[in-house]
Amino acid sequence: MTRRIWDDVIGERDRQVYEKSGWAQRVGLGRKPAILVVDVTYDFTGDVPEPILQSIEKFPMSCGEAAWESMPHLQRLLEAARAAGAPVIYTRGVPRPDRLRQGNFGRKNATASNRPEISLRIGREFPSMIAPQPGDIVIQKEKPSAFFGTPLGSYLVALGVDTVIVTGTTTSGCGRATGLDASSHNYRVAVVEECTFDRGVLSHKVNLFDM
Repeated sequence: MTRRIWDDVIGERDRQVYEKSGWAQRVGLGRKPAILVVDVTYDFTGDVPEPILQSIEKFPMSCGEAAWESMPHLQRLLEAARAAGAPVIYTRGVPRPDRLRQGNFGRKNATASNRPEISLRIGREFPSMIAPQPGDIVIQKEKPSAFFGTPLGSYLVALGVDTVIVTGTTTSGCGRATGLDASSHNYRVAVVEECTFDRGVLSHKVNLFDM
């Protein structure tokens, strides 16, 4: 049996419950997939590969080494998608200069109004190895889901997309919110394990299992 990343945190009782309840079905891919690259910017990766506890000193939302371990896989996926003519859509957060724009994020995260200078300066930029290319789409967003308050849904309709392939970060936050909304809009959804990452190891594993 193939081992999965969550095998060490999901107990046998839970596996049996999900299987017996019918939750082990695969949706599969449709005919027209699009790749969503969720928030893979320096704010979430850091500017260099280094342990997370060092990285968050400069980029408080960084996922540290997990991000850089994921990026070569994401790079290969993006190259294959572009070669096949599949749409590639990136998201990144917009600046949040005040409490109104920060919303609940400002209440939950102590660094929302006190970010280091380097994060303010380059945090929204994409690492060069996975950066958007001509023809790719970049969407600005304020909330976790790439669908909430953005034109993503209308773009997918215009492109004739029936399958959303989710990559990026964080697995437990923006990635999960985006995947859930995509499913709620009746898109087929796939989450690429090697191309997603999170600052929390447990959160990453459990949310991959869930999705």
